[in-house]
Amino acid sequence: MQRHSSKMTKAEVAEQVAVELISSPMNNDIYICGFNMSSLAPKWKFSISVAGIFILYICFGALQEAIFSANDLRSYSPFLTLYQFGIYSILSLFELRAQGYLLFNSWTHLYAVVAVLTLGSIAFSNASVGFLNYPTQVIFKCCKMIPVLLGGVIIQGKRYSIYEVTAVLLMTLGLICFTLVDVSIQPKFTLFGVFLVSLALCCDGALGNCQEVIMKKYVRSNTEILFYSYSVGFCLLATVLTISGNLLPSFYFFNDHALQTYGYGFIFSLSGYFGVQFVLCLVHSHGALTAVTVTTFRKAVSITLSFIMFEKPFSQGYIWSGLLVVFGLYLNLYNKNRSTWNTTILNKLKSFHLIKSDTKSILSV
Repeated sequence: MQRHSSKMTKAEVAEQVAVELISSPMNNDIYICGFNMSSLAPKWKFSISVAGIFILYICFGALQEAIFSANDLRSYSPFLTLYQFGIYSILSLFELRAQGYLLFNSWTHLYAVVAVLTLGSIAFSNASVGFLNYPTQVIFKCCKMIPVLLGGVIIQGKRYSIYEVTAVLLMTLGLICFTLVDVSIQPKFTLFGVFLVSLALCCDGALGNCQEVIMKKYVRSNTEILFYSYSVGFCLLATVLTISGNLLPSFYFFNDHALQTYGYGFIFSLSGYFGVQFVLCLVHSHGALTAVTVTTFRKAVSITLSFIMFEKPFSQGYIWSGLLVVFGLYLNLYNKNRSTWNTTILNKLKSFHLIKSDTKSILSV
């Protein structure tokens, strides 16, 4: 059914990859919390999806920043990822059982690769929050297309259009400008945080391309992919923490700060898991353009609330840098929908009598 899942940052990352998950023509039903949304009227799908996206992802972002702001969690962020993976594994298993789905056990070795990349994506993303200004982390996570394009060239030998290359250059320029603003005004800025979030993006890019290679040969439930990714990732991370001797110290630290870790982390994980379901529903009912517009606006709201709720210096440079990234996102989206967009633009211009009715679109040339 669905194509691939970059649910990496679970929410963030999950959110951006959700646009790609819906691309399969076999995906006719969308379930949210066990309820089939397919029978609802389009306006209700839109309203419910938008409300869910804003409520859940704003909670996700606020709780993620609150967890790292309330405690010095830098040394224990892998345990937060372990806790997150455990919750995701249980939720995806319940979802599979509720749908009466039989697990495809012979695929375990293939899912191990996806599990490692998913683990790297979420673990590095979580860890970066402890070293980066949260708005900067959000902006970086918006630019998943950069490693996806590079991964496509390296892993699959793909060739990309001038629009896609230009979009990546704009995003890269926006990231550089955003980072330079951070360097100039953030007293605790560290390049290690940029390194961590860049590793998360690289995992995202490799994950998407690996899943695409697998999906060309097999068609499996997205929930099944998630279950194996998170359950195998949980076992791998638990093993690493045990061998490194960090499992028990992290466990004791979380027990000493139960509300800010287990409590916030539980709601944080639920918000991330179910948030992506609302994104899927919106893409399914109203298309990728609407979904990208809503999620981009949601991220802008999250960044604004971050400056309001958590005291940090602000500069107008953040706005201009962010606009470069947004423009790159929409240029990439335009490239994927050129014929439809060109026709729509031409019809709008004709309806406002800005061009003659018999004029052909120069964009189609």
